[in-house]
Amino acid sequence: MTDSADSPGQASNDLGQKPRPSLLMLIAISTLGPLALNILVPSMPGMQSSFGVDYATVQLTLTLYLIGMAGCQVFYGPLSDHFGRRPVLLGGLCLFVLAGIAGALAPSIEVLIAARLAQAIGGTAGVVLARAMVRDLFGREKAASVIGYITVVWAVAPMLAPGLGGLLEEATGSWRSAFLLLIGLGTLVLLACLKWLHETNHHRGQAHAQGSGAMALLSGYRWLVRRPRFWLYTLTLGFTSSVFFSFLGGAPYLMVEVMHRSPLDYGTWFIVVSIGWMAGNFLSGRYSQRVGVDALLLAGGALAALASLVGLILGATLGLEPWLIFLPMTFAALGNGMTMPNGFAAVASLNPAVAGAAVGLAGCLQISTGALASQAVGILQRYDTLAMFALMVGCGTAATLAQLVNNRLRAAESAAAARAIELPAE
Repeated sequence: MTDSADSPGQASNDLGQKPRPSLLMLIAISTLGPLALNILVPSMPGMQSSFGVDYATVQLTLTLYLIGMAGCQVFYGPLSDHFGRRPVLLGGLCLFVLAGIAGALAPSIEVLIAARLAQAIGGTAGVVLARAMVRDLFGREKAASVIGYITVVWAVAPMLAPGLGGLLEEATGSWRSAFLLLIGLGTLVLLACLKWLHETNHHRGQAHAQGSGAMALLSGYRWLVRRPRFWLYTLTLGFTSSVFFSFLGGAPYLMVEVMHRSPLDYGTWFIVVSIGWMAGNFLSGRYSQRVGVDALLLAGGALAALASLVGLILGATLGLEPWLIFLPMTFAALGNGMTMPNGFAAVASLNPAVAGAAVGLAGCLQISTGALASQAVGILQRYDTLAMFALMVGCGTAATLAQLVNNRLRAAESAAAARAIELPAE
């Protein structure tokens, strides 16, 4: 594959004779973080027994991982613009591996929680920087295609991870085996990057020299926080994600502690949820242009709320069985899959000049909201086993209401713009 064949424009010239990172490498560095997010979820009851703490405390291993992913997203881009993609990525991978070692050897729940936070910060480097590298390497059209392939695997990894985690604990009898797998994978990716990954950002430092790096990022944030529609889109994203993360925080407890099923059972059933989520993303890709972003956002939020309500009613009337919680969640995941791509496209389209800041800030707030919902379920389930579905209904309803208000506001803005165009003619 030659530079001319790919037509990457200026990016190719900047790279000179240095080989590009392969698609497999870009996929590998972007998948570590999402894989580590969910691989330990089926093992949370085992951690609870191992350390002799309550479930809400163990829940922090997931909650703080999400917070770590959310918080560092807004920093990796500017850092790699200034120092280069390669050193920032290598630093993140080193942190990921070291945090995995700390987690595998954790003598207490406090050390384990700290290790998970550090693991999240390290793993998120690949998520953010893989996309930046693609933009360095290819022209706009080719970059969009490559990022699409990467995103497919990025989306699948956290969905299949619970099944893998449950299988590992079932086979070894210890939740620490998941950390050993992550250490091994992280080390392989780190060594591959050291040998084959070259710097792709050959304009590093220039943005800061021109006074447009961090200050431009902050000015973009100032523009966004003054726009009601940005907040409404972000609320829709955040609350729809909270439906998913509420389930992620509560379902392992229901399966293992209440229904006395194995972590492997949880992981196996979760594959059904994965299918729903992927189907939602497929529908978005196929129908967003035809139906419209705002219409799919509303439909996704409403479906998540309705499916959660069905789950609550079934749980209250028929009791708790795996199919009674996972099948409604499959349709809620379908709604979540419809919402995520359209929500991020919507915030990025508010002002193309600050699209990067919009996606970064919305992503940070989205994951933070989900983390809070996940932690809330861990606390509330001590009092009511159906608290998970009750919170899911509330979050789905809030997402739907936020999008309804947003649609009305958008319609009012469009009508006002149309009147402004007609006035001079009169």
